[in-house]
Order: sequence, then structure tokens, then C-alpha cells
Amino acid sequence: MNKMNTPEAQDERALAPSRLGTRLRLARQILGMTLKALATAADCSESLLSKIENGKASPSLPMLHRLVEVLGTNIGWMFEESDGDEGIIFRAGDRPLIALDPLRRGEGISLERVIPYSPGHLLQCNIHHIEADGESAGPIQHAGEEVGYILAGEIELMVGERTFQLAQGDSFVFKSELPHWYRNIGTERASIFWVNTPATF
Repeated sequence: MNKMNTPEAQDERALAPSRLGTRLRLARQILGMTLKALATAADCSESLLSKIENGKASPSLPMLHRLVEVLGTNIGWMFEESDGDEGIIFRAGDRPLIALDPLRRGEGISLERVIPYSPGHLLQCNIHHIEADGESAGPIQHAGEEVGYILAGEIELMVGERTFQLAQGDSFVFKSELPHWYRNIGTERASIFWVNTPATF
């Protein structure tokens, strides 16, 4: 059985809001910021930020990008269970799987870590799994460069003012400063092998 489909893997995804909230609070406290100061800087309400820190709500991807930018940290650090030694091999079925917003599963997106987050990596690589009718939050933009390869399914990719329809075997590359967003336009799950630098998730 694929480890990602086991009850243990589902429990790991369910714990994501709690772990994210704890890391957000820690990063904020290290900087000596109040809830109000962080909420103002990240353009979100203080009450929502409090719920996120307490594991009772999950931020959208654009909001998470704003929060980590203000805190001077990385989305990957927010989700990983530990910052252990860098590995070389990551076996099939053993790679971490995270959902950016497990409380709203309707968006239908999960990220399978190809390279688990580590401060030592210049690259970041995930397999984006998008269920039918799933779509990314956004559009988002940030520093860096991105490249992707469609492993399965059909997606629509928006980069800047342009929109592309991609299918299995197609690939793409773009500067991350351009607003970007994607969605599954097929009837089955789509998967994208996605690499970006610097690490932002």
C-alpha cells in the first residue's frame, strides 16, 4: 500500500494546521512582533491570524506567502516536522505529503515532497497533485524561477497575462515574479513535477 494513503499519512495531513500555527507563532515571537503588528504587515485580520496560530484556521497560499515574507522565513520550514540532516535518497511512498489548506479540501491540492525542505537546498522540488476541479490559490508572485513537467492529467496554467493548456508530457518555465496560477481542467487527477529556486514552500 502507498504510504501516502494510509491512516498515518492522513493523520500527518490533519496535523498540518497545528504545526503551521506553532511555527508561525515561534517565528513571530523570535522577531518580538505582536499579533497586531504581523497582521497589519501581512494585510490580514488579527482575529484570523490568532485562529491560524491556534490551529483553528488555515491561511490561503497568498496569505501564507505574505506572512513568511514579513517573518523572513520559508513556507517549507512552516510545514516540515523537523529540520534534520539532509538526505540523498527519498524512496517512493516515504516522501512527505502536505496540504496547504487541509481544512478546505475542496481546493484539492497536495504537495508531495521530492526534496524535503532543508536550509541547505538551493532548489525546491514537489509533485503537485491536483484533484478534478482543484485549483491553486492566487495568483501569486515572488522572487525566483520555476520549471514544471506534467506527469499526468490536463491543467490550465496562467503566467502573467497569458494562459496555457497543458497535458501529460508538456513542460514550462517562467520567472516567479510573474503572477501565476493553475487549475485542473480534466476529469481525473493531474500531477505536476515542479521545481523552483530559491525555495519558497
